Amino acid sequence: RNSSSRRRSSSFYSTPSILVVMKLAKRGGLPCLCLDTSCANGTLDVHHAVPVKILRAEEWQHHLPPVVNTPDVQLEFQLDRPLRPVIERLKAISPIIYVDGSMAGELVLRIDSDAVSIRTFYDKLIPRVDEEGSQSQQTDPSKCTLKIDSKKLLASLQWQSSMARGSVSSYIICMIENEMMVVHVVLNPEDVGFFTYYIPVHFLSRDMMDF
Repeated sequence: RNSSSRRRSSSFYSTPSILVVMKLAKRGGLPCLCLDTSCANGTLDVHHAVPVKILRAEEWQHHLPPVVNTPDVQLEFQLDRPLRPVIERLKAISPIIYVDGSMAGELVLRIDSDAVSIRTFYDKLIPRVDEEGSQSQQTDPSKCTLKIDSKKLLASLQWQSSMARGSVSSYIICMIENEMMVVHVVLNPEDVGFFTYYIPVHFLSRDMMDF
């Protein structure tokens, strides 16, 4: 009996949606972003109304994504190797995390204090090269070190615990020295869209970098 119930539950949650309608409308006199989803077999309709604030055209410039330089390092992670559990443990020890990345497909998370020094290594990551970077042939792989608030870094990875398995296609970490870390997450299927986090970093002089 319990086995049958579990099979029905699994079938219910795996039912694909065939129609999602998004529209801007008023609900209770308030502007809302309304999302209506219908399941394939027509047995379930889900409606969400999210209150929003309508911006004037002259305010748009204040909400555009920041303009950043070409990343020094871009690494794609496998979905079965999430960063969040490691960052969460490091955050409990130190408010600052150093991130060392290399276009050789390597990334190191480290904390250094008077009491402890910890390093976590990731290898066999996938370097992502844009058109501009592919035209410049370098003998040694590009490297970058960033100093980041552990709280802000963890906040950018909360999706790794809250989103359903299979809803993300891939995610890429982009590192711009002394400027920004960018976490770019592509949804599954890819034509659904993506979301991006921009994380400010602390300034590091050359003698403070691990590489």
